[in-house]
Amino acid sequence: MTNHPVAGIHHAAYRCRDAKETVEWYARVLGMTYTTAFAEDHVPSTGEYDPYMHIFLDAGNGNIIAFFELPNQPEMGKDPNTPAWVQHIALRVPDMPALLAAKAHIEAQGVDVLGPTHHGIFQSIYFFDPNGHRLELAADIGTADQYAELARVAPLMLDEWSQTKKAPRHADWLHEIARAEHAAKG
Repeated sequence: MTNHPVAGIHHAAYRCRDAKETVEWYARVLGMTYTTAFAEDHVPSTGEYDPYMHIFLDAGNGNIIAFFELPNQPEMGKDPNTPAWVQHIALRVPDMPALLAAKAHIEAQGVDVLGPTHHGIFQSIYFFDPNGHRLELAADIGTADQYAELARVAPLMLDEWSQTKKAPRHADWLHEIARAEHAAKG
């Protein structure tokens, strides 16, 4: 695509149970800065009455995560047909030392953390925010050659998946890298 109209993600918005609690948690646990709030009684795009608080947090590098508190709506729920590990917000950290420091800090805040999990070209930790949203912090560890190979096989994998609905094996080497590193740590 040569005339790509999208210049990036402006913000990603989710629902929260309590706007103040959410702002305080993201500041304390992830160091995010609370930047903006919109509060209305009527939804600007539809005009319907539905009071809300819309909060915005700076996730770094111009990336914004936002939340809506909707006190007049039924309590938040989850899609019962989607496993809890699927829907998540993945945030980048600069390197493995930062990932391990973040894990220690988050655990010190009383939050249960899973990982690090090795994905071949990045490692991640996983945990939940006070609203039940699953979060991931990821540190890229891959080489330029590995990313190039993944880009090369991506269309082949998608075509095979579309036809078979079985996991293509074009990138099995990612799992071998993870297994080898795990074995080396003993």
